[in-house]
Parts: sequence; structure tokens; C-alpha cells
Amino acid sequence: MATVIEAYKDARGNLHLDPSSAIIADIAAAMGRVGDEGGLTEGVARRILEKRGEIESAFADLDRLEGKTAMLIDLNDHQRRQPKSA
Repeated sequence: MATVIEAYKDARGNLHLDPSSAIIADIAAAMGRVGDEGGLTEGVARRILEKRGEIESAFADLDRLEGKTAMLIDLNDHQRRQPKSA
């Protein structure tokens, strides 16, 4: 007899029984082949999911640093602060 189950679909349309499995499949697909014959891809994708907090924090830092506007410096003011021996 058929029964209803809860499943999660990855970006390629494959069904998974839990959401982390679907996300790992999506990350692995986005990364392509890692290692000989692609044998490392799933493990690397799983590690990315495990380290999600640290990775998101690093990307947040990168976004903050790249998004920072350049600080304008008045060269006249800068020259006044230079030591005379320079």
C-alpha cells in the first residue's frame, strides 16, 4: 500500500529524506568534481554544512570589508603630520 512521506528535493530534482542531505547534494553539485573522479565532493560538501557558521561569518567579514567605502584623506593635513626627518 502506498504511504505519504515527507521528502526534500534538491536542485536537480532528486528526493532526500532529510533537508541536510538535499543541501549537501546542492552544495556538491555547485562545487563540481573535487578530487580524483569526484570522490571528495560529498565529503567536502558535508564539511561545508558542518562549518556553516564559521563560513557564513567569514563571508560576512568579506562583504563588510569589500563594501567599505574608501576613506578620503586630505593630503595637506597628512603632510603636516609627517615628521620633518622623513
